[in-house]
Amino acid sequence: MRGMSIATPPVAAKKPQSITHHGITVTDDYAWLRDPGYPEVTDKAVLAHLEAENAWFESRMADRQPVIDALFREMRGRIKEADKSVPQKDGNWLYWIEFEEGAEYKKWWRRPVGAADDGSADELILDEVTLAEGLDYFRLGAIAVSNDGTRLAWSVDDNGSERFTARIKVIATGEVLPDEIPGTLSGLIWVANDMGLVYSLANENWRTDNARLHWLGQPAESDVELYHEDDEGFRVGAALSANEKWLIVSTGDHETGETRLIPAADPLAPPILVKPRAKGVEYDVDERDGVLYIHTNDTHENFRLATAPLADPGNWTTLIAGSDDFYLTGFELFRDFYVVEGRVRGLDRIEVRYYDDPARIEPIAFPEASYEASLGDNPEWAMTVLRVGYESMVSPASVYDYDVATRSLTLLKVQEIPSGYDASLYDTARLDIAARDGTVVPVSVVWRKDRAPGGPLHLYGYGAYGIAIGPGFSTSRLSLVDRGFAYAIAHIRGGDDLGRAWYKAGKLEQRTNTFNDFVDVAKGLIARGFTEAGKISISGGSAGGELMGAVINSDPGLWGAVAAHVPFVDVLNTMLDESLPLTPGEWPEWGNPIEDKAAFELILSYSPYDQVQRQAYPPLLVTAGLNDPRVTYWEPAKWVAKLRELKTDGHELLLKTNMGAGHGGKSGRFESLKETAEEFAFILWQLGVEA
Repeated sequence: MRGMSIATPPVAAKKPQSITHHGITVTDDYAWLRDPGYPEVTDKAVLAHLEAENAWFESRMADRQPVIDALFREMRGRIKEADKSVPQKDGNWLYWIEFEEGAEYKKWWRRPVGAADDGSADELILDEVTLAEGLDYFRLGAIAVSNDGTRLAWSVDDNGSERFTARIKVIATGEVLPDEIPGTLSGLIWVANDMGLVYSLANENWRTDNARLHWLGQPAESDVELYHEDDEGFRVGAALSANEKWLIVSTGDHETGETRLIPAADPLAPPILVKPRAKGVEYDVDERDGVLYIHTNDTHENFRLATAPLADPGNWTTLIAGSDDFYLTGFELFRDFYVVEGRVRGLDRIEVRYYDDPARIEPIAFPEASYEASLGDNPEWAMTVLRVGYESMVSPASVYDYDVATRSLTLLKVQEIPSGYDASLYDTARLDIAARDGTVVPVSVVWRKDRAPGGPLHLYGYGAYGIAIGPGFSTSRLSLVDRGFAYAIAHIRGGDDLGRAWYKAGKLEQRTNTFNDFVDVAKGLIARGFTEAGKISISGGSAGGELMGAVINSDPGLWGAVAAHVPFVDVLNTMLDESLPLTPGEWPEWGNPIEDKAAFELILSYSPYDQVQRQAYPPLLVTAGLNDPRVTYWEPAKWVAKLRELKTDGHELLLKTNMGAGHGGKSGRFESLKETAEEFAFILWQLGVEA
C-alpha cells in the first residue's frame, strides 16, 4: 500500500450519543466506532474507517520510507543478532536463552551442571521460532520446568488478545501431552510433586478472578478452583515461596491486597489466610523456617518489612521500619540471608541483610551517580552468589555476579552493540526542575557532548500506577541522540520514582499534577538552554498516551511532534463502563465517576478526548491495536476523529491501527523496531531534522 497517493484524510461520520450522570450530560459524536460485538470487531463501517486511516497513514509516510528503512537498519545494527543470556544454575541444570542470527524470537536451552560447554550436552527445551512459524503475532506468556526437570509447561498468545493457551511436554522426547488449557492469563506453577499445575483463567471480562489446579492427564474441564475472588475490582495471582514449600495466592487491586498460603505438596489443603484485607493496605508474603516475612504499607506509605509466626500469621512485628528516605519496593528470601530492594532519592538500592544480625546491612555499591540496578534471576534457595542487572543512560545493560561473602561484583556480560558504541561521546545528568506548585521534579537527560545548545529535545513520560521510569539504556534512542537531540525522561508524579507519596500525588483528585509536571519540566529544560519551544518531541504510551493527550490540549505550542501509542484518552467513557475488562480494577487509580460526582467532574475536566477543542495542535502520530484489551482500539480512533473535526492547523495527524496485534504492538524483536523507526522518522520529519 505504500506509495498510494490519497488527497484528503478520512472524515468519520458524526452520530451523536448522549449520557447523563449526576445531572451532567455529555455528548459523544464518535461512540459508534466501538463495535457492539467487541471483542469481535466485524462492523463493516468501523473496519472501513480504520482501514481508511491506515491508508492515509501509508500515503503520508510513503515519502519517508527511505528514512524509515535507514533508521531500522541503524537500530537493527545495534542489536547483536546471535546472542545469548548468561547461563544460570537451577538445580541440576544450567539454563539460558539464545537468539539466532535474524531470528525474531528466542530459543530456550539447558545443559547438565558440570557438562562440557561445547554444545554436546545442550538440550533445546522450547523453540519460539518454530512455535511462531506462520503466525502474524506470537507472544510467550509463561514458561516453567517441573521440579524434577523432566517436563515443561508454557503458554502462548497468537493474536495479541492476551488470552494464552497453556501446554505441557516431555523435555527428553519433545512429546506434547494432551493437556491443553485455553484462556490463561498468568504464570504456570508446578505443585504436588509435579502432578499439578496452578494457573489463572481470564474470565469473559478479561479479569483473573481465580486460581485453578490442573491435574496432569486430566481434562481441563475437571480442573479445581483453589480460590475465587468475588470483588470484580481485584485480580488473583499465584507464586511459589522462595523455599518452594508454599503456594502463595494473592488478590488485590491498586491499593488493597490479601494473601493465602497453601502447601505446595498438598494444594487441596485448606488455605491459610495471612491477614484479612483492609482498604488501603497492600502486603506480600514469603516464608522461612516457620516465620513469615511481610512487605506492607500498613504503617508507612513507603512500606515496612515485618515478620509473623506461621502459627499466628496476622501478628506482625516490624523488622525494617518504614522510612521517608528509603522506599522499600520489595524483598527476596534466601536460605542464609535476605535481600531488600528500594530507592533512595529515586535511585535504586540493593541491600543484603542477615536473619541472625538485624544490624548488619550490606548495600551493593555501584559506580555511577544515576543508574538502574535490580536483582536478576536467582532461582535457588541456597544462593551464595547473586545475579544482578545494571545500566544507566550511557552504560549498556550489564550482568554481574555479586559474591555475598566477599561483597565483590564480577562482570559477566555487557550488552554488545555490533555497530559500535563509545560511551565517552555522551553526557548525562540528573536535573531537578521545579513544577508550578514548587515541587521539585527529577529529570534524567542524555546527549552527545558535541550537541549544539538549544537543539531538538525528546521528552518521555508515563506517570501512572506507581510505575517508575528508570534512567536506563536504550540502543534505539541513539538514533535521535546521534542526530543532535537531547533525550530526557521526566520522573513525574503518578509514578513512584520518589516513593509512594510521589505516586499518590499523581492519582485520583491529584491527577493533574502529572500533566503539569510534564509541561513544567519542558519549560524548565527550555529555561536551562537545552532546547526551545516547538523543538520538543514527546512520546508516551497507554496511560502515558493519556499524558500526551492532556498536554497537547493545555500547551499545544510547546511541542514540535507527538507520538501517542495505544493512548488511554477516552478516560471518562471507559471509567463509566464497568463491563470493560479493566474498569472496576481501575477505579482506585482514577476514581469512580459512576458513584462519585466529584470524580466524574474531575475526569471530564482532563479526559483528553472530552477536552479536544477548536485550536491548533502539534503534529501527531497515534497508534492502536485492534485486539488490545487494555486500551481498546476505539479510544485512539475516536480521539483522532474528534481532532480531525476540531483542530485549526494543517499539521499532520496520523492514526495507525495494527489489525492483528494488541497493546504491545507487533511481536518479535525486529518487527517492533520497525514501529520505532516509523515514530522516529515522523519526529525527524516534523522537526525538520536531517535524517
